[in-house]
Amino acid sequence: MAGVITASVPSWIGPFTGLSPRCFGKLVAAVRREQAADRPRGRPWSLSLEDRVLLVTAYWRTNLTMRQLAPLFGISKSATDRIIDHLGPLLALRQRSRFRRDTVLIVDGTLVPTRDHSMAEQSKNYRYSTAHQVVIDADTRRVVVAGRPVPGNRHDSRGWEESGTKAAVGNTMTIADGGYQGTGLVIPHRRRTGEEPSWKEQHNRAHKQVRARVEHVFARMKGWKILRDCRLKGDGVHHAMLGIARLHNLTLTG
Repeated sequence: MAGVITASVPSWIGPFTGLSPRCFGKLVAAVRREQAADRPRGRPWSLSLEDRVLLVTAYWRTNLTMRQLAPLFGISKSATDRIIDHLGPLLALRQRSRFRRDTVLIVDGTLVPTRDHSMAEQSKNYRYSTAHQVVIDADTRRVVVAGRPVPGNRHDSRGWEESGTKAAVGNTMTIADGGYQGTGLVIPHRRRTGEEPSWKEQHNRAHKQVRARVEHVFARMKGWKILRDCRLKGDGVHHAMLGIARLHNLTLTG
């Protein structure tokens, strides 16, 4: 059965990946280099690498079910499932482990509604969700670290450590909101009864303006609809978050 969507037609790439054809080509080339060292055994894939990357990113972008997605690429539902399980981890962001001395980072948590109740818990949005700690570079707005998912009822101050984000960032200066009290991060001054000194208000205003950059990143990342209702099990939601972080970074670099 012939597929409808293919990477050989550039007009399909933008709507189904969020990337320009040039950025998509960079992504495919990087995956091909990473696969070259580990030649897969067994039967070859029914789709080319370009089409398989397009399939995975289309799944993240549209959140179509595999039964809906399979006919668009002319393959079976089980083949679609295998491609997503195989390529999802390969598309994941390579997280930074070292930072320059003058680097300033921003961290915040975001909730992803998740169907896998072995990982998720009811959160403040009244849905079963996982909580994800995401760290961006304050200058470039690129995602540099995305921690492992924790249950959605975890407070950000706990998720910061439990997700492994604290260990990944180390001693690099990191800005956060007031929910990270007691973590040693740079947070706004607490409001107390009575009139606040003007310098505290100025500091808080500047802090809020800088920290808003991570909220803008979340808004862009959630253009990939799988982060609005994730049906993947196990590490699938983590791989999706890391993969979308990589796609977001690619859109910034052009």
